Amino acid sequence: MDDELRRWAQDEDEMTLEELREQIDVLDRQLVDLLSERARAAKMVGHLKAATALPVYEPAREKLVYANVRAANKGPLPDIELTHIYERIIDVMRALQREELASERNAPVYEPGLDSGAEAREIGKKQ
Repeated sequence: MDDELRRWAQDEDEMTLEELREQIDVLDRQLVDLLSERARAAKMVGHLKAATALPVYEPAREKLVYANVRAANKGPLPDIELTHIYERIIDVMRALQREELASERNAPVYEPGLDSGAEAREIGKKQ
């Protein structure tokens, strides 16, 4: 938690609507950064799944994520609401992994002797 948020946490009872909204804006930017970082990690997982022929959908792993999130939850969100948020996050991350798998399967294959990128793309489409 940065200094600004720490100050806000101490003075929440005395904050104006504008200050509270400013705090929410700061938190939203932090959430965006964290979600982007999570998305990059999910794409790397998708790459590894493609390389090892693992499925994108792994229900046991998702159940573990939900259990970890509920265990870390200190409120005020009820566990069920936090789980709903994470269900959506995981849906989006799973879609990123599917895109990663699809792009790897459709990647053009370089063949010696081909000079143009267009010819390599055509070979990639044929596979």
